[in-house]
Amino acid sequence: MDGARRAQGDPDPDVRALALGSLARLGELDCTDVLAALADEAPVVRRRAASVADRARGRGTRTSLPEALVGALDDDDPLVVVAAAWFLGERRHTPGVPALCATAGGHDDPRCREAAVAALGAIGDVAGLPTVVKAAREDRPAVRRRATVALAGFDDPRVEPALRAASSDRDWQVRQAAHELLDEPPS
Repeated sequence: MDGARRAQGDPDPDVRALALGSLARLGELDCTDVLAALADEAPVVRRRAASVADRARGRGTRTSLPEALVGALDDDDPLVVVAAAWFLGERRHTPGVPALCATAGGHDDPRCREAAVAALGAIGDVAGLPTVVKAAREDRPAVRRRATVALAGFDDPRVEPALRAASSDRDWQVRQAAHELLDEPPS
C-alpha cells in the first residue's frame, strides 16, 4: 500500500493511474485520493479516478466526491465524462440531474450523451424525464436506444407515450426496446 501511495506522486501519469487502481483494489482508496486525481493534468489519471470513485471510502464520499463528479461532466476527455455519469447514476445523485441533462442534451460526443441519459434513467428524477424523452426522439440510434431503456426508470404518465413513439422508431433496436418495455410483441 505504501508503494501505491508513493506512486501517486510519480511524474509518469500512467504510474499515477495505476496507483489509483491499486489503492482501489486494496480497499485503501479514499475520497482525497480521488479528488486529487480528478484535478490531475493527465486525462489517463482523471479517467481512472472517475472509474474507481465508487470504491472510495471515508469522509467526503457522500458530499464532496459526488459534487466533484458532477464537475467532471465538464471534463475535456469524453471518457472522464462517461465514467462520471456512470458514478452519478449508480449513486442516484439527484443534485447531479441538471448537469446530466446538460450533458445528455448538448455534449458533442454521443458516448457522453448516452451515458448521461442512462444515468438520468437510473436516478429516475422527474426533472430528467424531458431530456430523456427528447433523446429518445431525436438523437443518434445508440443514444435513442439507451434513452428508450432509461424511460423504464421513471414513474410518470409521459413515459408510455414516449415508449409508443419509440415503438415506431426507424431503428429496430429502439423499436424492440420499446416493445419489451410496453410488454407487447413487436409489430
